[in-house]
Parts: sequence; structure tokens; C-alpha cells
Amino acid sequence: MIVLNGGSSSGKSGIARCLQAVLPEPWLAFGVDTLVDAMPASMRASDAGIEFAPDGEVIVGPEFRTLETAWIEGVAAMARAGARVIVDEVFLGGAESQRRWQKALDGVGVLWVGVRCESEVAAAREVARGDRGTGMAASQADVVHRGVLYDLEVDTTRSESMECARIIADRVG
Repeated sequence: MIVLNGGSSSGKSGIARCLQAVLPEPWLAFGVDTLVDAMPASMRASDAGIEFAPDGEVIVGPEFRTLETAWIEGVAAMARAGARVIVDEVFLGGAESQRRWQKALDGVGVLWVGVRCESEVAAAREVARGDRGTGMAASQADVVHRGVLYDLEVDTTRSESMECARIIADRVG
């Protein structure tokens, strides 16, 4: 299993797609966006669910955490069942977020990868994408890495997704 952690617009999804192209075996890719997109729309406008503030802050409530826990356990079950899985995550809680995954993945071989990107570059990507709240990339660029322990870190500020994927793939194979 590969867990990619980085802020919004840091390049995780692109790296995941490139990993799927360069790794010799088939790998499934799931992101926290997969979870959010699967939730009912009402949870995206509720303080019990997940809220995206105008300044880019992401606020999660207890109903979101309940579903997130089930999702993490489900992804872990797929890995235990033999699926090769790449997870594209945003550890809003830094080390505490990583601990939730570590608990679920106990006994599973995991490569923990930090995906860094200078906040100004991520913010420019955010504007170009047009599907993220302005300020999300800048507010997450550093906080998602606080206290998180990695096996490997890549930086997409000046490196393309494929280059980062090849570095990661070298550690997998």
C-alpha cells in the first residue's frame, strides 16, 4: 500500500495516476475526494459533515468522522485482501490523521509518502483548477505534514508528477 499525503493541489492525484502507469502490477487509487464525493450533498453543508469555508478552511464534524473511519477500514480491508492500493490523502490533523490510518493498517506493508509543494505554487494550481476554494492550498501546505513520519518525501514544486512517481516506484519495487 502507498499512502500519499499532501495539501490540496500539491499533485497527489497526478502522482497516483502516474504510479498506476509505471508500476508493473495493477494498483487501485482512492483519494479522500472519493470519500467526499460519495457522501450525500447535505453532508457538504452541515457542521456534522464537512464544510469548505470561503477562506479555504476545511471543517469536519462527527458524521464525517464516522464515515471516514468506515472508509479507512474498508480501504485497509481491500489491502489485506490482496489489492495493491494507493491512497491520496490530506492529513488535516497531521500526526493524528496518520495514527488513524496506522491503526487501520496494522500488519499491512505501507510506504508513507509526503507530497510537498510550495504554498505559492499550490495556490496557483488551485486557481487554475477552479474546483477548490481559494486559500485551501495555502492553508494546508504545511499543516498536513505536522508530526507525520514518512518513508519518502517528494516535492512537486519543480518536479513533474511522473518524475515523483518514478522515485516512489523505485522504493516499491
